Amino acid sequence: MFNRVLRAVRLSMAFALIPAGAIPAVAVAQPTAIDPRAQAILKKATDYLAGLKQFSVDTTSTIEVVLQSGQKLQFDNGASASVQRPNRLVARRKGDLVNQVFYYDGKTLSLYNPDQKVYASAPAPDTVEAMLDYARDSLDIIAPAGDLLYRNAFEILMRDVQSGFVVGKGVVGGVRCDHLAFRNAEVDWQIWIQEGARPLPRRFVITSTQVAGAPQFEVHMTNWNTAPKFADGTFAFTPAKDAKKIEFLRLTSGGAPVKGGK
Repeated sequence: MFNRVLRAVRLSMAFALIPAGAIPAVAVAQPTAIDPRAQAILKKATDYLAGLKQFSVDTTSTIEVVLQSGQKLQFDNGASASVQRPNRLVARRKGDLVNQVFYYDGKTLSLYNPDQKVYASAPAPDTVEAMLDYARDSLDIIAPAGDLLYRNAFEILMRDVQSGFVVGKGVVGGVRCDHLAFRNAEVDWQIWIQEGARPLPRRFVITSTQVAGAPQFEVHMTNWNTAPKFADGTFAFTPAKDAKKIEFLRLTSGGAPVKGGK
């Protein structure tokens, strides 16, 4: 699950420091199977997203990096994404580590770094899903919250999951949610899904269990708009006059980057 995002994320939770009475009883014992209720809630959410013809969302994320000394550092990023199925996407990311705009207009994928005033463009497949696969596998580019943009997001998220359960109810940003927890061989992950007729994901916490120091990745999702009106040109990239075009560093079959993709 989240195989495309999980390259650098994990966390250890010090339950020993929390009074047992403060933890929901279901969370004290680790389930060894997948609760059908947890699957059903997640499936409802991913089906709902897959059925939206267009939407926009803002995210704030925190990624932890563990130094060789064991000390943890945190880096924050904000992002916004606008999607129009089957083949339009624009995403903006700005934070401690990156400032980029990601454009896809159904034919071309462009990545623009406004701070450096450089951009790269490449022909892309004609669906959001195929474009995301191409961007990940050939260019090592991951769109913000990319897994949720797939129509088969449920299968992606549940891949290799060994256990899962409903923790209970929670409130994220003032929104009442179902809190779910899942585990596979490499990561633990949690998701908070809005109650009601619009089961939108509101928060993810992803914990790697196989990396020293267990750094964590966390993302909050806000300002969901499930029926936005996009202006003409929203998904088209027009470089500034002083922007310099560069080449993507494409990946070889062995994962090594090659300039220009040859």
